[in-house]
Amino acid sequence: MQDIIDEFIEYLTGTKNYSTHTAIAYRTDIADFMEFMTRFSGAAPTIRDVPTIDTLAFRAWLADRQRRELSFKSTARALSSVRGLFKYIAKYHDIKNDAIDLISSPKIPKKLSKAIEPSDVDDMRGAINAIDENEPWVAARDWALVTLLFGCGLRISEALSLTNGDIAGAPESIRIVGKGSKERIVPVLPAVHRAIEKYVATRPFGNDAADPLFRSVRGLAMSARMAEKVIEKVRAFLQLPDYVTPHALRHTFATALLSDGADLRSLQELLGHSSLSTTQLYTRVNMSEIMNIYEHCHPLSDDAGN
Repeated sequence: MQDIIDEFIEYLTGTKNYSTHTAIAYRTDIADFMEFMTRFSGAAPTIRDVPTIDTLAFRAWLADRQRRELSFKSTARALSSVRGLFKYIAKYHDIKNDAIDLISSPKIPKKLSKAIEPSDVDDMRGAINAIDENEPWVAARDWALVTLLFGCGLRISEALSLTNGDIAGAPESIRIVGKGSKERIVPVLPAVHRAIEKYVATRPFGNDAADPLFRSVRGLAMSARMAEKVIEKVRAFLQLPDYVTPHALRHTFATALLSDGADLRSLQELLGHSSLSTTQLYTRVNMSEIMNIYEHCHPLSDDAGN
């Protein structure tokens, strides 16, 4: 069976062009399933055993992962990896397992978005200047990125995909291509343009219209991991909670607009959500804040007047 698994992983990287990181994740998930099946059936599965693995075995594996307190998200991914292997075996070795199609993926609970305190966002500018005091253009870049994420509610991938031409002339709005190649128009506040203009004026390279707006210290396009490290350094400097990430700046943008009366449909358009249910998560965040105020300030609450 190991030869088939190796063949499948090679197929993922060579034919499907999956990254090495993704291929490793597939191999790890499949190994977990095979190790469980060895314990469950008393012997390591062979390719001849594939059709005989039933729903009881699959559900026992999922229950075993739950007992090990592995996350729903991790288990859903693991089941998807095993499904991929079995589909490959059915297609290229003509050996089919019908039971796996009867197994539902674990439902992944939707987490409430966490917003950053506006005062903490303000403090980030001073932290960035202190961290990058020896490289002013890097400080200008990092603050421009923070301002763009917070001021426009962009995903980090969307911000990093911008070119110089996209923001040339300080347009009132920019066209963003988000998930699923879905396009949207996002207004750009003057404060965002000022931060970007300061960065561009001090940047030592990459001034052609088609060049990426955000560049690394080596002149390459800035990666998502680089952006995450920027916020990690700021978070450590200001001793902020772990949830302070580039994506949290997008949450803060959404929560601020909702608090100021933005309707859900407009917010959905600004954020580029394909489903309104995703945007509605922010109403739960906002209601949580409202209930906190209510519990501490309303005359009938237990805390009020104490």
